Amino acid sequence: MFRSAEIIAVGSELLLGQICNTNAQFLSKQLAELGINVYFHTVVGDNPDRLATAIHTAKKRADLLIFTGGLGPTKDDLTKETISKVLQKNLVMDHEALSNIEAYYQNTNRMMSENNKKQAIVLEGSTVLPNDYGMAPGMALAGRDHTYILLPGPPKELQPMFLNYGREYILSKLGVKEQIVSKVLRFFGIGESQLETDIDDLIEQQANPTIAPLAGDHEVTLRLTAKHHSEVEANRLINETEKLIQSRVGEHFYGYDEDTIFSVLFEKIQHSRYTLSSAESLTGGLFSEKMTAFTGASEVIEGGVVCYTNEIKQNVLGVSAQTLEDHGAVSEECAAEMAGRVKELFNTDIGISFTGVAGPGVMDGKPVGTVFIGLALPNGKTVVHPIRLAGGRDSIRQRTVKYGCHFLLKELYKSS
Repeated sequence: MFRSAEIIAVGSELLLGQICNTNAQFLSKQLAELGINVYFHTVVGDNPDRLATAIHTAKKRADLLIFTGGLGPTKDDLTKETISKVLQKNLVMDHEALSNIEAYYQNTNRMMSENNKKQAIVLEGSTVLPNDYGMAPGMALAGRDHTYILLPGPPKELQPMFLNYGREYILSKLGVKEQIVSKVLRFFGIGESQLETDIDDLIEQQANPTIAPLAGDHEVTLRLTAKHHSEVEANRLINETEKLIQSRVGEHFYGYDEDTIFSVLFEKIQHSRYTLSSAESLTGGLFSEKMTAFTGASEVIEGGVVCYTNEIKQNVLGVSAQTLEDHGAVSEECAAEMAGRVKELFNTDIGISFTGVAGPGVMDGKPVGTVFIGLALPNGKTVVHPIRLAGGRDSIRQRTVKYGCHFLLKELYKSS
């Protein structure tokens, strides 16, 4: 059983900021599903001494070391060479890998340079992981106290290699035959710290299933992972834990796994056979952009108005001059009227509006982050949700449209 893993990404281009380390994100997610904790991500440039130091450091704090990158044909591709020296393992030619590389060049009518043979060299005694989408094979090597897995850098090669071969190798070394089942619960409108506080005892007592919180993109997710020889029983364990979690923070739950708050709202409106229109001031059409990204959008979205100025709010949308004069554009009254007017204008079942201050300065005497979201609902009722948001201009806009989805979903669930 692996206690923990460390992912070591090799490549100076990562340190220079020329590319993002998406491989570490992918692998961490995959390892979490296998119940393996990742406590460190390391990035090291194309330097053998620094890489050797990184290996020695990682060996002190993890028993599964996964390397990405540095398996190519050039001189700065030095991952396996450095590992071979650290582990005192020979490098040998893998003839099957060499044949695949030669076949690639023959099939593409290209001349293979001599240095491409370097890609077929592997650590002696390692299990070779075929590269179905490139040339350099990966490899896995189990030592007495540590296991080493080497994967290519390009994500289009790394991801299928890990899913098709690396994952099965790890499972074989875990020495268990259990089914591993995962489910992701998605929450909005609650911070990571508050959610963890609300379920702290469940996290502290976790064993099987495990509960892994993760914050990102203005949302919080919980990954539940269960192991059992029976998949049915593993799912039962997860469902029991989910019920406990939902009983405490269920009001902020919106979906599972690959759901987004936009896809869940879209499916809810589509299933209810409602139509939707939007009036957007501070969000500038962002809500419409997100909601029209789905197949079948024309059945749900009738249209929208981007009404940044008071003139457009009044002359196109039909917001009364009195409302703008008495209360201002950034107000509960304006948001309510915008939602109702856009619903009438497009003859839809639902109208949603966004008005507020995204920054950088105060507007209508309202500080940055003041937002009003109006909902004109199918039952004829109009509600407005005032919120205060912190952060930069883009963050406020992104979170505003998500809050719009969140509030509208809650209203639709109430009436269904």
